[in-house]
Amino acid sequence: MFEIRVICDPVDTDRVTTALSRTFATGTVRDYPTRDGQRRRLYVTADHRPEPGPWPTPEEAYALAPSIVREIGWTARAAADKPFGEDLDREYWLRKAALLDRIALREAEEGAPGDAGEVATEAARRLIEYDRAGEGDYHGAPYWPEHPAAVADPRGYVRQEYAHWAKTN
Repeated sequence: MFEIRVICDPVDTDRVTTALSRTFATGTVRDYPTRDGQRRRLYVTADHRPEPGPWPTPEEAYALAPSIVREIGWTARAAADKPFGEDLDREYWLRKAALLDRIALREAEEGAPGDAGEVATEAARRLIEYDRAGEGDYHGAPYWPEHPAAVADPRGYVRQEYAHWAKTN
């Protein structure tokens, strides 16, 4: 564990803290003005991110998941209940991506022809984009959305995030 101090312009504080949290496992950022009052002093306790391990298996990730039919109903209601033009939240994108991943897994298991795998991968990429934009509160352990492994296996990222979400909600 180590301490990081950054002195920056006030307009850069959000960008700096976001970059630090993407690179390190960070604690709460303490923010103080510099003596001249023109810039900000940021202090943060940080540590190296843990070495990535394997993705959760589908069985691990979806052990607490409701039935596929129930999730279809939930995602349809969540999308329909949102006023037109209002963005859907992270829970929606996570549950939708997990639902599509589960459908694709079942399709592959049954040997049924279809494009469920491609659709699930696209939904997973949408969740990663959402998390990269900082709109959601992703778990990110061991893989955060910018990690090359998340880019290479977006559905693995969905399983990681869903497994954490299911245990904490």
